[in-house]
Amino acid sequence: MNAPVSPADSLRAALSGLLDGLPPKQAAQAVDRLIANYRGRTPTDAPVLRDRSDVVAYAAYRMPATFEAVCAALEAFADTVPGWAPASHVDVGGGTGAATWAVSATWDGPRPVTVLDWAEPALALGREIAAANPALKAAEWRRSRIGSALAVEDTDLATVSYVLGELTEADRACVVDAVAAAASAVVIVEPGTPDGYARVIEARDRLIRAGFRIAAPCPHSATCPIVPGEDWCHFSARVSRSSLHRQVKGGSLAYEDEKFSYVAAARFPVAPAASRVVRKPQIRKGQVLLDLCEPDESLHRETVTKRHGPLYRAARDAHWGDAWPLPHADQDQRRADQDQRRADQD
Repeated sequence: MNAPVSPADSLRAALSGLLDGLPPKQAAQAVDRLIANYRGRTPTDAPVLRDRSDVVAYAAYRMPATFEAVCAALEAFADTVPGWAPASHVDVGGGTGAATWAVSATWDGPRPVTVLDWAEPALALGREIAAANPALKAAEWRRSRIGSALAVEDTDLATVSYVLGELTEADRACVVDAVAAAASAVVIVEPGTPDGYARVIEARDRLIRAGFRIAAPCPHSATCPIVPGEDWCHFSARVSRSSLHRQVKGGSLAYEDEKFSYVAAARFPVAPAASRVVRKPQIRKGQVLLDLCEPDESLHRETVTKRHGPLYRAARDAHWGDAWPLPHADQDQRRADQDQRRADQD
């Protein structure tokens, strides 16, 4: 019997043929223009994706990275709500549907899915690609103005990924308020830049005021301890480079790292991480340095050494963005401490 194909593999397969018939130069030019838009500071009041060539270039170039970033955010959220799975999902500004693929990769089973976007070519291509994913075959792809007039139906989960940067400040507030009013859980993902982080924090504050509990990445729902302008909270997801990535960017590596910022929140009880690794762990001889966001609203560096036994081994396995301690690490450490105490008593 053949093993089931993962949503990630299905997505890569669905994207692989998109560039057939699109001249490489045209694809590269579309990507360059899209990059300029997404990195720009001026919000737009019109869709960034204008026609099929734009949408094909975006999907082939950006969709894998968006998928991996949203997957990472959803996995962190899922860890805080074990046993819960969304019975319905609305993806606001979903475009070609990367977040809907990420949701299906995080929680098994079909569910009602609605993708809202104002670019009809993106919706059309998203519907076309989704035919490869059984969980998305019944999804509804609906054209909608993403802004002050946004209407969101009641749903278990709402995602808003790589959208807020395209909007004015007023429209951002309206979109966050709309999903907060309609959803039981909200996950927002933005580029891992200072500006992207600022938009996430702005959304985080609005969600808290609306009665949500922060599930991830923060270990608390209090004020973020990062001083604005001095640093920003972001994480990294590894993405396999497509042929278009290599064509546009050059380079020999088969992967790149997508930096992203996010917030996940819910109206129901959540179990946030005891603390969160907010920088890449520094592994040195006999010790690991972990930069942690703590539940007491502080940031601090923890040094884990060989004398910590199981905790040291867990620290060597820790990754940027992980909850800390890793599952079972503290339990293993307690057992080791108990064994040592018994040995000392003998």
